[in-house]
Amino acid sequence: MKQTTERKSNTDLLEGDKLYIQRARIALPLLVRQAKANEPIFYSSLAEEMKMPNPRNLNYVLGAIGVALQALAERLDIPKIPVINCLVINKANHLPGEGIGWFIDKKDFSKLNRSQKRETVIRLLDEIYVYPDWDMILHEFGLEPTKTNYEKKLKPLLLKSKSGWGGGESKSHFDFKNYLAKHPELFELTPDYKAKTEYELPSADAIDVVFEQNGEIIGVDAKSIISDSGDILRGLFQCIKYKALLEAEQIVKDLIPNCHVFLALEGKFPEQFIGIRNQLGINVIDNINT
Repeated sequence: MKQTTERKSNTDLLEGDKLYIQRARIALPLLVRQAKANEPIFYSSLAEEMKMPNPRNLNYVLGAIGVALQALAERLDIPKIPVINCLVINKANHLPGEGIGWFIDKKDFSKLNRSQKRETVIRLLDEIYVYPDWDMILHEFGLEPTKTNYEKKLKPLLLKSKSGWGGGESKSHFDFKNYLAKHPELFELTPDYKAKTEYELPSADAIDVVFEQNGEIIGVDAKSIISDSGDILRGLFQCIKYKALLEAEQIVKDLIPNCHVFLALEGKFPEQFIGIRNQLGINVIDNINT
């Protein structure tokens, strides 16, 4: 009976009819998923996955989560729970919002310079990534972990995909990758980045487009309008491979690894893959009008 009463009191920490509390119960399992993946998430990406029209409203959601975690640690008499709110970062500066100052030792977080903020956030992220009890925390709130369900939902799409298994390059793909190479601004790059198509890596893999400047390299995996959902899903995993290969190439060239990889789509990115995009931390640009 005592256990039931305790479960009820802990669940109450994130219960109520207010919209931001309802959203907090949706957001927390997603943040736990990101913590297990060692991957931050942009405000805009989290809002999109939660179908929230305005990412700024996440401030109330994340604040509710932070308060609930603090209260839960006190109720269970356990050490401080890591500030999982820090996983949600701004796309412009890759830092969390100033609101995390309420949940960390440095209450004057907003007064730190950018370098100090980055050092603080790196420490906080390390604590989040190594924390072993996130599933227990979800259980205390009566929440279930987010399941990707790769074997049942994703793998069948890869197996039945109509494109991406050889057979030569289509004209659609050829035209699209060459269009991308001529438009670095699509990736927020300046015109002085040098573009190459079919950039061959030491593994004999080739990436559709690469932009280079001053030791920085930006890779692009292109999916034209004829790519089906399975091929787009495959592209997410290809981006992981290409990033690792580009970094390895820079290392053996005695360079400091400095690269990013995008998945570029001529069509719309499938809504069903938003979660795995966020989980893997892939940069996706879609609906590119050629």
